[in-house]
Amino acid sequence: MNWRGFTLALTLGGSGGTAFYLADLPLPWMLGAMSTCIIAALAGLRPAMPLGLRRTMLAILGVMLGSAFTPHLLQQASGWTTTLSALFLSMAVATVLVMAYLRRFGGMNLPTAYFAGAPGGVNEMVATGVSMGGDERTITLIHFLRILLIVFTIPFSFRLITGVHSTPMSRSMGTLADLALMDGAILLGCAVGGALIGRLLRFPAALLTGPMAASSAIHILGLTASHPPAELIILAQVVTGAGLGCRMVGLSWRHLLVTARIALGSTAILVTISAGMAGLLAWSTGLPFSMLLLSFVPGGIAEMCLIALALGQDVAFVSTHHVVRVILVIACAPLAFRLFKTWFRP
Repeated sequence: MNWRGFTLALTLGGSGGTAFYLADLPLPWMLGAMSTCIIAALAGLRPAMPLGLRRTMLAILGVMLGSAFTPHLLQQASGWTTTLSALFLSMAVATVLVMAYLRRFGGMNLPTAYFAGAPGGVNEMVATGVSMGGDERTITLIHFLRILLIVFTIPFSFRLITGVHSTPMSRSMGTLADLALMDGAILLGCAVGGALIGRLLRFPAALLTGPMAASSAIHILGLTASHPPAELIILAQVVTGAGLGCRMVGLSWRHLLVTARIALGSTAILVTISAGMAGLLAWSTGLPFSMLLLSFVPGGIAEMCLIALALGQDVAFVSTHHVVRVILVIACAPLAFRLFKTWFRP
């Protein structure tokens, strides 16, 4: 436990989140914490976020995402086949195009470019890519910058285009004082039990998706309609944002700018394809473009769902699509690489 680094990260994160909140900026607690910790890390300071705290906050976010599922949602979910199929198609096309871009403009070898371009779980893509001859640091940094760029730009773009402001957490989640003791015990059981089951069954991002699955089952069955209180969700956003910023520790401005130039192009390809598919589906199905865009843009699961919550979008729809995206990429990317790598090589 690095108490000095943790204290610095929490102080910077809380200060940045408060500043963003007072300035009425979108997704203030996460983006503010992320911004201050990135600046501190690149300035030579060493903020640090304990792994145990980040895991706890992921479990809380998982319970929050699961609470968006309701008994009548099963009827709506049957109509998601079209959008989930389109998601698979767009991710396949995006992976090939980003891989070609990284090969051409990044000078990367085949496995590095492929697994850096596949928009799945970061840990899984890094581990699989390294086992097949990819460069660990490059794959990690490209994925991290993809998430960072998407998380930072999408809320501001959404605000500029739609004029919609973030929904206060106390209004959408309720406060700690509003949470009944029995409901709190049920949510705590979802967090702990779901995390254990998720790890046992080897879910992707198990500490997030396990509690999310447990919470969604409890809410669909109607055993509770409560959400984690706003205070915990705000703390989870600060920890999540600060944790992202702390990953910049040890990087130089020069190395970051060189890699960011390449990552900016690959992220632009991903966002363009996602926006195009979202627009096509909005035209053909009548679903809101904003909801589809947040569901298709490949940021991190927790981060994109927090954005959906803050912007008043359908969290259940968005979270389901991101979980399915990660599962599909984790399952299909290694198999596709083995089958088609001779086609990709030229």
